[in-house]
Amino acid sequence: MGRSFMPKIRTERELKRIQLEGLQRTVTHAYKNSGFYQKRFDDAGVKPKQIKSLKDISKLPFTTAQDLQEGYPFPLKSVPFEKIVRIHASSGTTGKRKVLCYTQKDINDWANMFARCYEMAGLTPKDRVQIAVGYGVWTAGVGFQLGVERLGAMAIPIGPGNIDMQCQFLEDFQSTVLCATASMALLMGEEVEKRGLKDRVALKKVIMGSERSSEAMRTRMKDLLGVEHVYDITGLTELYGPGTGIDCAYHEGIHFWADYYILELLNPETLEPVQPGETGEMVVTTLRKEAAPLIRYRTRDLTRLIPKRCSCGSVLPMHDRLLGRSDDMFIIRAVNIYPGQIDYILSHSNGVGSEYQIHLKRKEDGKDYMAVRVEREEGGDPAGDTIHASAIEEEIKKQILVSGKVEIVDYGSLPRSERKSKRVFDHREES
Repeated sequence: MGRSFMPKIRTERELKRIQLEGLQRTVTHAYKNSGFYQKRFDDAGVKPKQIKSLKDISKLPFTTAQDLQEGYPFPLKSVPFEKIVRIHASSGTTGKRKVLCYTQKDINDWANMFARCYEMAGLTPKDRVQIAVGYGVWTAGVGFQLGVERLGAMAIPIGPGNIDMQCQFLEDFQSTVLCATASMALLMGEEVEKRGLKDRVALKKVIMGSERSSEAMRTRMKDLLGVEHVYDITGLTELYGPGTGIDCAYHEGIHFWADYYILELLNPETLEPVQPGETGEMVVTTLRKEAAPLIRYRTRDLTRLIPKRCSCGSVLPMHDRLLGRSDDMFIIRAVNIYPGQIDYILSHSNGVGSEYQIHLKRKEDGKDYMAVRVEREEGGDPAGDTIHASAIEEEIKKQILVSGKVEIVDYGSLPRSERKSKRVFDHREES
């Protein structure tokens, strides 16, 4: 097995020293080389030399997605153009895309982080990795491929969709790992079962990212594809791309690369730190990024820190899987709800599968109503729908404190997606 990409950090104290050095270096670099950061720091009345401890991060101003959009096309640029070797952009749904610049060192760091993810998931140069995520200006395809090549495994860069070719490649090339969104991996599992390929493919692992996935979805994937492990990889375009964290074989949480970035979890309303174990918004500060460093960047992703050491013994800290995004939240009857909360209830309910939709409507009485459509489990008996639906309704009322009408529909009747599945449909503006 070639070189290891894991950091040789033995203690939390050593990790904190690396973080402080990286923070001081990043703040100095950004202030000196970015007009945007210099103005933001001056407006906040803070100078790089004031950052003497990790606690001093709270003195630094926040950066937001809006800053990136307003600074288009080269926001946060902190190096001369001749040092920039690549740009990537987010698949943003509103306004201008968020564009990020990379130096060669940034690309190398990203490749090493990604190779570390694969190593954490137990991959070796003997693996054959089928990459079924989007290529192009987004960070996904090229990021997954970069990591495979850095690890020394075989990359099969197919991209999303094209189910016939995906199935053919799984069988012909005997791919051992599938990298995809959760929706795409589930779609592939259903196709493998439908085509009777399960005994003719060699898949051992699925590595998925880019969207939330429920426990039910992961269990279904394992069953359909016959894999031992389903790993959850994290990342966002602004923070290099995918590959900034992954769970290990113990699946106790996402190990994140705290030697490359600092993760704060803050209350999205007050921007104060939440208690360990409480849900908060992920705010990231990079420690090595050159072309577009991030300083206290509000990701809008929600999770919680796991306040214990993983059973694998790694000193690298863990956060939970993503609960959702603070801007995914919807309000019904004055209650704040995240799709992840519904997801969690469905995952622990009998008689239903992993595919669901949430529909919000405003009726003639002027009140808002929530309906949840969820597929019956494969092979399930429709005779049990009424009992299962009322049990789920009861659980929603108990856990989320709002009523929701649950409708159980036939297995396979909700649309499948090769990218990310849309879960929430808000029809209230149509009323």
